[in-house]
Amino acid sequence: MKKTIAACLLLLPATLVALPALAADKDQRFFENIEGQWSGPGEIVAGKYKGTKFVCTLSGTTPEKAVGMTLDGSCRVGVFTQPMKATITRSNTGYSGKFNDGAEGKGLDVVSGSVNGNKVVLGLNRKQLNGAMLARISDENTMNVTVSVRVDNELVPVIGLNLKRVDDMAIGAIAKN
Repeated sequence: MKKTIAACLLLLPATLVALPALAADKDQRFFENIEGQWSGPGEIVAGKYKGTKFVCTLSGTTPEKAVGMTLDGSCRVGVFTQPMKATITRSNTGYSGKFNDGAEGKGLDVVSGSVNGNKVVLGLNRKQLNGAMLARISDENTMNVTVSVRVDNELVPVIGLNLKRVDDMAIGAIAKN
């Protein structure tokens, strides 16, 4: 009995050290669910271009040595196609990244983020514009994305996107070359 208690006490420090690593990996597991090919319709639901419908085709990947993701592809409105790329990575100070060429160009900067269960919320910024993007994975083949902007003290949804997985890739599978 004493040996069993002693063995448990010896394992306790190693277990306590491993717990934060397991908790941190929940973010990585979320982003791994985004790996693969996605396609689906979207709509601008507020602002000057309200009612504009589009279709996006995106490829989700995760970096080898960091926690985060890249969605890369394009969105099409009629005969016009716009390249679309979002890259997000976690560092010691939190999440950062950019949409397209970032706020220095014609895109947005990712200035914060958090993963909670099956969704990620990212803080967005471009000059005086502040907003958020929420991406929720409701099942292994469905991802809903909402982009909102802050008007006064309220977040107003401006873009909605419903993506479906269009590849055969199992979640966490090795990416095709």
